[in-house]
Amino acid sequence: MTDPNVLVGHEWADDACVYKLRPDLAVVQTLDFFTPIVDDPYLFGQIAAANAVSDIYAMGATPIFALNIVGYPIATLGHEILARILQGGSDKCAQAGIFVVGGHSIDDAEPKYGMAVTGVVHPDKIMSNAGAKVGDKIVLTKPLGTGVQTTAVKRGLRTEAQIEQAITTMAALNKPGGDAIAEVGASAATDITGFGLIGHLRGMAAASNAGAVLHVDALPTIAGTLDLIAQGCYPGGTRKNSLHYAQWTDFDSAITEHEKLLVNDAQTSGGMAISVPAENANALVASLQRHGALAASVIGEFRAEQPGRVRVAR
Repeated sequence: MTDPNVLVGHEWADDACVYKLRPDLAVVQTLDFFTPIVDDPYLFGQIAAANAVSDIYAMGATPIFALNIVGYPIATLGHEILARILQGGSDKCAQAGIFVVGGHSIDDAEPKYGMAVTGVVHPDKIMSNAGAKVGDKIVLTKPLGTGVQTTAVKRGLRTEAQIEQAITTMAALNKPGGDAIAEVGASAATDITGFGLIGHLRGMAAASNAGAVLHVDALPTIAGTLDLIAQGCYPGGTRKNSLHYAQWTDFDSAITEHEKLLVNDAQTSGGMAISVPAENANALVASLQRHGALAASVIGEFRAEQPGRVRVAR
């Protein structure tokens, strides 16, 4: 089946689908859910909701409502923990200015929570993976390292209190990125999640028929992340990303093995990578800072050479 009103589908593994309703209005739809990554049920709900809503911002759209997705062992964990998870999700949506209008739940041995989120956008203002232009700068809106940090808790190397920066990062909405795009404009955007920074930049480069250059010295990073990587602490997803995306990645000789893992770290509710014309990059950074983004760093650029590949340099 084909439909000319499907403006963004699954072709380039974009953050959400977009369907045109009329010449000046399109609906944006996404869903995301996962198992707990922190022990606190309220924080888990917040992180899961922020992660789901982020896909709407990454498309340049405005969220309008959400639906809960729940798998939960009610007989063993009881109602109170579930109530805290749902409250966290509801409160995070309230920060985004939207309501949770319903949802669906099933009995499941392992807790799972997330949301289907709906947004709206003008068809001419969609931020798809395929919009990056040669010469654009790449701006990142959250620090890297959440995968490494949460793995450290699972391995007993850190407590949740000791990874406060990572928890704050995961629970933060990407609304500052959406607001900055609306204010300044951009060519393309994506949010950084399980495929890591390299995976998502590779997706943008391939979809946009451009090459990406990433500068590791410019990367905002959660404190202590590289030290944990040096101890061999990183999630399995990070190693899988490193192996899979190696076929499209060129590392300069000065890049260390620890830095290679950092740029492949599987993020949960990561920041947005925004492709913006070079002449507007400073304005975008300033707008992100005004709107309270956790980072506003120019980390690289798109080039004409080696389309579909990512070069990692100093």
